Amino acid sequence: MKTINLITSGKIIKKVYDFSDITRSKPYKPLTKAKKRISGRSKGKITVRHRGGGAKKRYRQIDFYYLDKINIPARIESIEYDPNRSALIALVLYRDGERRYIIAPHGVKINDQIITQENAPLAPGNRLQLKNIPSGYFVYNIEIMPKSGAKLVRSAGNFAQVLGQEGKYTIIQLPSKEVRKIPSNCYASLGQISNIDHNKIILGKAGKKRHLGIRPTVRGAAMNAVDHPHGGGEGKTPIGLKFPKTPWGKHAKFVKTRRSKTYDKLIIKRRYQK
Repeated sequence: MKTINLITSGKIIKKVYDFSDITRSKPYKPLTKAKKRISGRSKGKITVRHRGGGAKKRYRQIDFYYLDKINIPARIESIEYDPNRSALIALVLYRDGERRYIIAPHGVKINDQIITQENAPLAPGNRLQLKNIPSGYFVYNIEIMPKSGAKLVRSAGNFAQVLGQEGKYTIIQLPSKEVRKIPSNCYASLGQISNIDHNKIILGKAGKKRHLGIRPTVRGAAMNAVDHPHGGGEGKTPIGLKFPKTPWGKHAKFVKTRRSKTYDKLIIKRRYQK
């Protein structure tokens, strides 16, 4: 991390990533594509608030599947910044000559070797089946079902921990502290995701947030009554409701957000307890 010296009042407490781990400034163009900015809209209607504007950026095509690269060794060519995600990415060159982007694990360096294999060596960046990972090891890029691609634990600094084996399932503790079973023949990558100081970043000014494509957020209590259930009243008044509400009158706390119940039976401990 790098702390910016006092220049203006907006930069008094600014802390930014120092890019010391980055080894290549421009992306590998064949693995990028144009990214259309939808600004939180679906069919022209706002479905996600507080998004819009921001710097123009190209999408880096990340490999989350690895299916056709099993048993093929790869060498890390570069560590790069990705404006579309919090983690750093690595450009790897496989022995068959193909290049791909992957999520970079913490601690890997240029010319390090990685491999995807059913029972690969226990080294950071290697990808293997959960049944072959001993208890206590950190993992990321975890599949939920075999050959479905990495779905869990993909953001900066995150890791899950293998707690043990139970029949055809592996017990995993996720970053949210939820404990669940995952089929043992699913693949996961060893180690912790790069950019572990991401949560220490202090943007320092509102303009930086606009560069990221995030528009201002206003408290409901600061609005008029016509705009929000919390709005209205003289001066600073309580919301006057039994429960906090969304702008559309729905409950804003303790609402279940998981729509699929397919995997609920595999959850041993919920991520929070009421």
